[in-house]
Amino acid sequence: MEYQNLFNRVQIEGPLHPGPPLAAGSEPRSFRPAFSWLLGVIGSNQVGPFYLGKLGIASLICGFIAFEIIGLNMFASVGWDPVQFVRQLFWLGLQPPAPSWGLRIPPLNQGGWWLMAGFFLTAAILLWWVRVYRRARALGMGTHVAWAFASAIWLYLVDGFLRPLLMGSWSEGVPFGIFPHLDWTASISIRYGNLYYNPFHMLSIVFLYGSTLLFAMHGGTILATSRYWAEREVELAVDRGTAVERGALFWRWVMGFNATFESIHRWALWFAILCTLTGGIGILLTGTVVDNWYLWGVKHGFAPQYPRVYAPITDPGYLRGSVAQP
Repeated sequence: MEYQNLFNRVQIEGPLHPGPPLAAGSEPRSFRPAFSWLLGVIGSNQVGPFYLGKLGIASLICGFIAFEIIGLNMFASVGWDPVQFVRQLFWLGLQPPAPSWGLRIPPLNQGGWWLMAGFFLTAAILLWWVRVYRRARALGMGTHVAWAFASAIWLYLVDGFLRPLLMGSWSEGVPFGIFPHLDWTASISIRYGNLYYNPFHMLSIVFLYGSTLLFAMHGGTILATSRYWAEREVELAVDRGTAVERGALFWRWVMGFNATFESIHRWALWFAILCTLTGGIGILLTGTVVDNWYLWGVKHGFAPQYPRVYAPITDPGYLRGSVAQP
């Protein structure tokens, strides 16, 4: 049995696992577990049980309210026409208040819906983070997943709350919508002198591409040695086996150095966390500390000074030997 492509060729079915016993006072898990062949093609084939609890339910309610506010505003913007709603969905958006409102609360149809949607969406995300943290503690796990999630939440809060707060205007926030969000990304780069010269943006891209490379290298190594039970990484990390030794030897041959089965996960975790962490710092400094990233880069010697393409034009009447015309 080995994995040679993106899909699982073998699906193992055993007794359905309800999970470890819950601590006293915990709410029961919901939904009886069952097998799904389709999900087993790309992952584990057992579905459930789920544990929502009060925090999970509150998070889903807040998320649903935010989703409805955004969706209904988009629907209203096309005159409640379902055909146009589907046709223009990628271009529709819920815009923040105009700059004239500053940090005041505007009427609903002038940006108030954006503030309300942002409030409920933020509440949903933060409640879900607390749920992730508490579920990890309840199972005796480390809280690594929760803190990795917190890094993504940091970037979200910078874009929609912290930076507009420091800039003194909700208009600096990100609109809700797919293409409106992308348009905001392009416009902030243009307004503040090319975000590519932002050093924290550079770091964010390094960690973005770096994390994809690390995950691809690690995933490829595990799949390439799966015939030696490499997917049992935890056991093999403490009890060296053929898969670990072959993977280590391969990377030493290829690049002279290899991460261990344990340390590669730390590398990947930190690269992913630092992607959104440095990206959030870069956005937070844009407009609040630095008004033009290109000029900032020229000043600090790593952005090129653009040459003067057009020479100044001199009035021919001032040239030497010219004759003044009446």
